[in-house]
Amino acid sequence: MIHPSAIVHPGAQVDPSCEIGPFSVIGEHVVLGANNNIHSHVVIGGHTVLGKNNEVFPFTTIGVCTQDLKWTGGTTWTRIGDHNTIREHVEIHSATGDGESTVIGSHNNILAGSHIAHNCELQNHTILSSAGLAGHVLVGDYAIVGGKANVHQFCRIGTMSIIGGMSKVVQDVPPYMMIDGNPAVTRTVNKIGLERRGVSEEAQKALRQAFKFIFKEKLTISNALAKIEEELPQLPEVVRLVEFVRTSERGVCK
Repeated sequence: MIHPSAIVHPGAQVDPSCEIGPFSVIGEHVVLGANNNIHSHVVIGGHTVLGKNNEVFPFTTIGVCTQDLKWTGGTTWTRIGDHNTIREHVEIHSATGDGESTVIGSHNNILAGSHIAHNCELQNHTILSSAGLAGHVLVGDYAIVGGKANVHQFCRIGTMSIIGGMSKVVQDVPPYMMIDGNPAVTRTVNKIGLERRGVSEEAQKALRQAFKFIFKEKLTISNALAKIEEELPQLPEVVRLVEFVRTSERGVCK
C-alpha cells in the first residue's frame, strides 16, 4: 500500500491499512492510524499524529515547523482526528511553543489552498474554503469559513457561524451568525445553517432577537447581554451566544 517512490522514515508508525502515494514523504515522528489515504506529493513531518480514515490530497504539507518568528525549537505537535478531508495545497503548521499543539478535530473539510497556522484549533465538522487562519485561531463546530477569507491571529469563530468569501476577520465571530465584509461585520443570523443542524424554531427566534439587541439597537455590549438575559428564554443557544460575547477578548465583529 506504499508506493515504491514514497519515502517513509523507518521510525514512522504507519498502520498497514494506510495508502501512501508516489513521491510522498513521511517523517520520523509521524503516526498514521488506520485507513489513511495519503495521495502523491504529500509531506508530513514533525511530531504529527493522524487518526483514522483521513484523506490527504497532493501537494499538502502537514506538521512542518511554524512560520512564527518566536519559535526557538523544542518539540511541537500537530494532532489530527478522524474522517477529515484535506485537499490540494493545504498547509497545516505545527505549534510554536515547546509541548504545544496545532489541533484538527474530526469530520472537517479543508479545501484546496487553505492555510492553518501554528496553534490553531479546528473542532469538528468545519469547512475551510481556500481560507487562511493566522496563529491561535479557534474554529468552532460546524463553522464555515468562505472562499479566500482570512482570519487574524487569536480570533475565535463560533459554532454554526459562516464567514463570507473574501472577508477580513479581525475580531471574534459570534456563534450562529453570518459575517461578511472587509473588515467583516455581523450581517444576520445564519438561518440556513441553523435549519441544517436542526436548531428549533424557538431557539432561532430567540437568536434573531438577540442579534437585534447586540448589533442593531446601539446598546453597549454589557447592556445588550443584560437585556438578553432579562427578556429572552435562556435556551442553550442563547446562553452560548451570551457567554461567547461576554468572554471575548478581541471584541466581536459588529
